[in-house]
Amino acid sequence: MNKTNYLVSIVIPTFNHSQYLKQALKSIINQTYENWEVIVVDNYSVDDTEKIVANFKNNKIKYLKNHNNGIIAASRNIGINASKGEWIAFLDSDDWWTKDKLKTCIDKINDEVDLIYHDLEIVSNNPILFGRKKIKSRKLKKPIIIDLLINGNAINNSSVIVRKKLLERINGIDEKKDLVAAEDFNTWLRIASLTDQYIYLPKTLGYYLIHDQSISKKDMSLPTRNATKEFLGYLTEAQRLKQEALFRYISGRFCYLNNNFKKSKKDLLFALRNGNIQLKIKSLLMIIIIKLKNINE
Repeated sequence: MNKTNYLVSIVIPTFNHSQYLKQALKSIINQTYENWEVIVVDNYSVDDTEKIVANFKNNKIKYLKNHNNGIIAASRNIGINASKGEWIAFLDSDDWWTKDKLKTCIDKINDEVDLIYHDLEIVSNNPILFGRKKIKSRKLKKPIIIDLLINGNAINNSSVIVRKKLLERINGIDEKKDLVAAEDFNTWLRIASLTDQYIYLPKTLGYYLIHDQSISKKDMSLPTRNATKEFLGYLTEAQRLKQEALFRYISGRFCYLNNNFKKSKKDLLFALRNGNIQLKIKSLLMIIIIKLKNINE
């Protein structure tokens, strides 16, 4: 098939994000690759979301409503099921893309590619301690599932384009409540149990917005644990220890940022003893700062 003939179905779940959704949709309409459709799945917003979508007057944008009861995966699954494309792209309603995002991804498609992901630039109105200016991903080593389990989620939802048939084979995104905020990670793991054909593009092709409503402010260690539970059989005992160090670092960082220094130090010390070199460095830095804070208080 000529690559310009691939229909890309872009799934956008949203709730009361009209001020952000407009920018997300504009970034799609401005794409240099034009064979796309958008499925906006609105969790019955009470702002002017419906009006924002209608104002685009574009028949390539579908607008659906669904009560998801706080389970974003349910809205994404509605969008996937309503899609017509061979490829699915995900975009959160408060994120947006560069104009060459789709073309850059489509150009990489061949028979040995099942999922493509890339870097995103972080946009925030507030400085973030121990934060980043970019969600810089990494090239996953094969087997992909082992890399993800030990080293954590390298794939941001708003960067992904994936074959629809793979999402169908895993029966869509898991809608369990204990996976909220990590259901995407669980999805990449389940797809990785079927294929190693993941492609990383070391390019910034979109923007990830951090704001007061961002779900990323929660402690991600528990949902991340839940996302990986069904795959523990893939790991050796040594690999499970490294995975535990990652969970404890996530918890320790969250506790640090929320001034729970006692719990933070305990978790970070575990990560310092058992994590990879990157975790050791980051954990040590926070432990030093915690000690300095205790001296000054």
